[in-house]
Amino acid sequence: MNASRAVDRTLRTSRRRARLAAPCALLLALGCLPLAPTAVAAAAPSPTPSASAPLSPTLKRIDPAVFRAAVERAAKALGVPGAVVLLQTPQGTYRALVGTSDLGRAEPPDPGDHFRIASNTKTMTSALIMLLVQDGSVRLTDPVSRYVAGVPNGGKITIADLLTMRSGLYNYTDAPELAATLDADPGRAWTPQDVLDIAYRRPPDAAPGTSYAYDNTNYVLLGLVAEKAGGRPLAEQFRDRLFAPLGIDDTFLPDIHDRSLPAPFAHGYMYGGSSYALVDKPYPPAIVEGARTGTLRPVDYTRQNPSYATAAGGVVSTARSMTTWIEALVTGKVLNAATQQQWLHSPRPEDPAAPDGQKYGYGIAYQRFAPNAAMYYHGGELPGFNSFIGHDPDSDVTLVVWTNLTVSPDGRATAIALLPTVLNQVYTGLALPTGHSG
Repeated sequence: MNASRAVDRTLRTSRRRARLAAPCALLLALGCLPLAPTAVAAAAPSPTPSASAPLSPTLKRIDPAVFRAAVERAAKALGVPGAVVLLQTPQGTYRALVGTSDLGRAEPPDPGDHFRIASNTKTMTSALIMLLVQDGSVRLTDPVSRYVAGVPNGGKITIADLLTMRSGLYNYTDAPELAATLDADPGRAWTPQDVLDIAYRRPPDAAPGTSYAYDNTNYVLLGLVAEKAGGRPLAEQFRDRLFAPLGIDDTFLPDIHDRSLPAPFAHGYMYGGSSYALVDKPYPPAIVEGARTGTLRPVDYTRQNPSYATAAGGVVSTARSMTTWIEALVTGKVLNAATQQQWLHSPRPEDPAAPDGQKYGYGIAYQRFAPNAAMYYHGGELPGFNSFIGHDPDSDVTLVVWTNLTVSPDGRATAIALLPTVLNQVYTGLALPTGHSG
């Protein structure tokens, strides 16, 4: 339900095996097809940055108007109905609000609009597990069988294996019957056991602990581990242990029967059926041409029941609260000092042959994309929405991006495709290809 696509090898691999919300490589080599024009609303003024704020050599002095214009051009090239970019640096806060949150209406998106954050939920599930580790209720070396019965190889798969995507279990969002059922019955309520049953019908892909493969089944299981160890429903633990202490009361995990979004909210769109978000396959030429010429409108997926995403990708939030969340998580406002160090040092290379490439740890990705710039981050994708959250602790940069089109007609995860444009505005010495002209 989350994916990232580009010609970069790491990114292509991430899209192939993730879905629901794969993290995304930041070094993007992006190509771009010319798309049909999209209405672009004038971005609301940002708070006035401090022109005299101390600035490290790593960061550029940002011009708010240039920043907004660059995001608008990139979003228009992708053909997204609407997008929100929130950027915080030592200079101040910058935002670009593009297009509309509701096709056919003049509803500019807002940082307070609710949207489905998809696999960015994994940062929350992992944080809760680490709090339970901090409490002594869970050990990272525990086998998952201690908490959940019936897991293939459950006596050999550790909690750390689940957190770092090294269980070897089949990824349930790859199963074609999931997408088919979502399209046939978009209101269906899914329990965690329902989606685990899909995964368990296939043999494991690898032995526990032997290799990385982005896999949503891991985080469904971690949600059950948290409920067993914490003694309460996952939604309550999220609320009481993660969201309430940070004051982000517009963020929640919905009940499995609730497919609404609270006002204000953004509608989420995608071309074609759910499989184009869940399974790595290109759009057929008819969809590409219809989207480019404007003769085909994307499907509104706003009220598809997201309960199949569960602890792997079911949370609803806003850009404003996600900015608070990722900054707090990375800077140590969620975990105690000792547990925070475990979390910060958890990322390991996804590809052992590329030790300096993208890394994945306890529900967080990490990548150094320039000698003086690195970020802890995650991505989120499911039918209707694409998003990115990241924090660079060295330069004190926080970035949140969401779009309400899952995949562009040329096959790119839309929020991820906006990243080069934004990063080029932030960091000195960067010239990441943006995939659009102008």
